[in-house]
Amino acid sequence: MIASLPMYARPANRAAHDALWALIRNGLHDRGIAAPDQLDHDMDHMQGWENSDLVLGQICNLPYRAVFRDKVTAIGAADYGLDGCPPGYYRSVFVVRKESTAATPQDMAALRFAFNEPLSQSGFGAPQLWARAHGFQFQRAGKTGSHRASIAAIAEGHADIAAIDAHTWWIETAENPQTAQLKIIGHTDATPGMTFITRKGQNPKPYFDAISGAISALAADHATTLGLKAIIALPKSAYDLPFPPNEAAIPA
Repeated sequence: MIASLPMYARPANRAAHDALWALIRNGLHDRGIAAPDQLDHDMDHMQGWENSDLVLGQICNLPYRAVFRDKVTAIGAADYGLDGCPPGYYRSVFVVRKESTAATPQDMAALRFAFNEPLSQSGFGAPQLWARAHGFQFQRAGKTGSHRASIAAIAEGHADIAAIDAHTWWIETAENPQTAQLKIIGHTDATPGMTFITRKGQNPKPYFDAISGAISALAADHATTLGLKAIIALPKSAYDLPFPPNEAAIPA
């Protein structure tokens, strides 16, 4: 059995995630669902999503829509209470160096766009769709491997603009001094947030209820660390979103 909450995981919030999992695990056991004692903190997130023995995972909406929609059971979207977003949704902040004269992302259209990975809604899909809606594309892309690496690329002058998941930005501003060298010049549109999933063919309701109860029961210090407010049951249609445009293809 596998349980993993990888999307915002880092050493500083491991204890809080472990405490949340203990409550979810007990709630699953109370509902007759077997669950592992501990979270797996080491498994690659893609391997976790693909695992046929997945009890609980958390997935970004772009890989869910592009690859896993018919391979897993969606339980509900995590709500982090982000400004400008409906419950269960998130968006990204466009960031540039503080000394930049850019006032909007359009001002950076011809400059170096850094992204964490092409299968990231927050770092690639949402900003490219936002750009298309505003009549351009970020073309000179460079893959960094993580939001933190994208922040570093901007701060150190290796790239000029990036889109960072707003909840990740909230976390990074508390622990990453490089964020002080950047400023926000815009936001992407809101789309479904990180979605809790389990293996295919499961009834999502007992999982939803166990997660909801765990969030409500989480100790105040851990709740503050995670910033997780609720789990939201979004309609399936909420995930019927376009994919990044072909003209945003990543250069070889």
